[in-house]
Amino acid sequence: MFLFPSLKPARLLALIALSATIFPSSVEAQTQHGDLALRVTSMLEDEHFLKEPFNDKMSKRVLDTYLNMLDFSKIYFTKEDVDGFRSRHETTIDDQVRNEGIPAAYEIYAVYQERIRSRVKMAKELAKPGVFTYDSDRSIKISRKDADWAAAGDAHDQLWRNLIEGDLIREKLIADAVAEEEAEEAKKRAEEGKPPKKEDPNADPKKSIYEKVADRYDRILKRVNENNVEDVATLFIKSIARAYDPHSEYFSQQQYDNFRIGMNKSLTGIGAMLQKDEDQGGATIEGLVVGGPAFKGGDLEVKDRVIGVAQGEDGDFTDVVEMKLSDIVDLIRGEIGSVVRLKVIPQGESTKIKLVDIVRDKVDLKDALATADLIITKDPQGKEQKIGWITLPSFYADMDGGNTSTTTDVRRLLTRLSIEGIDGLVVDLQDNGGGSLEEAINMTGLFIRKGPVVQSVDWRGQRDQKSSKNGEAVYTGPMIVLINKASASASEIFAAALQDYGRAVVVGDKTTFGKGTVQQLRPVLTNRLNLLLNRQVNQQGALKLTIQTFYRINGHSTQLDGVASDIHLPSILDIAEIGEDSLPNALEVEPIKPSNYGPFFETPLPIDQLRKASEARIGSMPGFDYILENIADEKKRIEENRISLNIEERKQKVKDNEAEREARKKERIERFARIRKEEEGLFTTYKLTQDNVLEEGLTLADELSDEQLSGMTRGNAKEEEDPETKALEYPHKLDPYERESIRIVQDLIAISKTGKPVNISEAKPQPRDKTVPIPVSKGAPN
Repeated sequence: MFLFPSLKPARLLALIALSATIFPSSVEAQTQHGDLALRVTSMLEDEHFLKEPFNDKMSKRVLDTYLNMLDFSKIYFTKEDVDGFRSRHETTIDDQVRNEGIPAAYEIYAVYQERIRSRVKMAKELAKPGVFTYDSDRSIKISRKDADWAAAGDAHDQLWRNLIEGDLIREKLIADAVAEEEAEEAKKRAEEGKPPKKEDPNADPKKSIYEKVADRYDRILKRVNENNVEDVATLFIKSIARAYDPHSEYFSQQQYDNFRIGMNKSLTGIGAMLQKDEDQGGATIEGLVVGGPAFKGGDLEVKDRVIGVAQGEDGDFTDVVEMKLSDIVDLIRGEIGSVVRLKVIPQGESTKIKLVDIVRDKVDLKDALATADLIITKDPQGKEQKIGWITLPSFYADMDGGNTSTTTDVRRLLTRLSIEGIDGLVVDLQDNGGGSLEEAINMTGLFIRKGPVVQSVDWRGQRDQKSSKNGEAVYTGPMIVLINKASASASEIFAAALQDYGRAVVVGDKTTFGKGTVQQLRPVLTNRLNLLLNRQVNQQGALKLTIQTFYRINGHSTQLDGVASDIHLPSILDIAEIGEDSLPNALEVEPIKPSNYGPFFETPLPIDQLRKASEARIGSMPGFDYILENIADEKKRIEENRISLNIEERKQKVKDNEAEREARKKERIERFARIRKEEEGLFTTYKLTQDNVLEEGLTLADELSDEQLSGMTRGNAKEEEDPETKALEYPHKLDPYERESIRIVQDLIAISKTGKPVNISEAKPQPRDKTVPIPVSKGAPN
């Protein structure tokens, strides 16, 4: 039997009663999920890279991780709560799990739920007129990550008074800004002789700042109350996995199915994007996959609200008004060819209900597939130059043995770009968080000859090497890889390999994320009693656990350090607290022996020349001036970590910020207009997708709608384009990073031909020579 050490009987009985009230079946749940926790723990002990026992050390990590997951900002629990959790569970969670129980999970969550309930009650009492004067000299911390939990009583109450006062000030400033904007618009319409703007009859009634703050906390409480025993157990078991390292993770069966959909880029269902309706309940249709079952049926529309789901042609409807979004989605998904029936309230209706029958089918998700741009421009001598730009959101692969493959898709794009005769290439891995290791290796093989790509070491210290099997590269021309701090894992393998071979120039943030570990998905199989005597094996989700650390072919690891860019472009992410080195329980590794490999080119890439040319441009480019100013401001904000609770100070800050924004806006509009005039006809961009890459002609990027690019219709009526918004659009839709990346590629091309980078001061933009033939297009360039 599990005992709570150093706990008075009265306190113990109170906690048990509280837990039983919130989780009536907690004893049954501990039995049900305790064996699951034990199975996951056993897998971690036996198969994780660390090969460490689940002991008191891990018990402390589990508790810290669980508390962090529940109360990251340290505003709900009190110091006394946390001290009590530590005294009872810090070194005993391992013992609980070995006894096939997770009582700590339910006890802590019960206290968490009670604290939220009491704090939400307090928040609603404070969110009323006349409670605050908003003229104090107090402030609140922007980030409480490193703060201590407040002591129960006055300290905890004052923390919440500060939080609610801050929320009300923020809502007041937003409301003032909206009112000012509406007044300006009304004045403008009157001056133009237009009638006042009509109120939308379907719009929600406007709420006061007090109602908005109260509603926000009501939603928090509602979400917490929606969690059942299984949800709490899943969260706790995730904490067990993350005690070993930040990338080991337990997935419930529902989460595992969603993970596979994300990797496969396809699912079986109706092809609709849903969002929980927090106010009225149910789920709102936010988008329909073009060509999917719901889209083709024509009866389901964007903004319809689903309130019931039935299986088959005559199944009973399940009411989903109070159901969690993930559970609603589970009811709607199903086998290919099966029927699902939806009970729907159409947009703008309150009493009308329609029933929609849909036959489920396979739905392909196009919004996260590789795409490419063919950018046709001029070199400094006025000769046509073609730059390819491949955008890769992730390294996806089919986990069910299908044909979905990053490498196949990129090869298709690369082949088409080569046919079009590109002079240089950008592979954009910004915000690419990784994915399939095999796809990263295979895709690297498109750009190098047969040879090693990545090394790995397992828990035994056994070293392995993965190689490209291509005899020759598909593309051998000038190339850069664009990265940022959010480029991780498989992205780092690809970027590091091309950097080590001297094959490509790595451009972007100072470093990538710094994840140098390999995970593998394993099914979690548990034994459940069946008819008392027989046991049957059931899969209860999956465990993604770290089995190896990977190394560059030069012997160094990207773990913690990431891939350093050859040419640094200033970025706000450089100072953001993201990356492996900011995560708890991150692994530390030592270098190993390098692989046997040689450089791709006989002559090394001219990194120093490229860097100096880029630094000179960045130093004189207004777009990067603003970015550097933003970095300085953000540094100061992080260091101060305070925001005033004096509304007049906040108003002045808003006023100062608005004046700076307006000044920047005015300067940008003037500069962009000048650039458009100077660079008229300098850039023409064609878009290649997996749908059109094999078509004979090329399609201008501007001709493709968001719906065509994402494969998703959101039902938005095309609004009249705001002239100011259009004026603030980057010329040729190239932001400072994209523009500078193109110039670096042009430098690389120029150096390969002349030995010198492009001299921007002498390279005056020239419009396209109308006598030079361009690819066949579905529309004329603009």
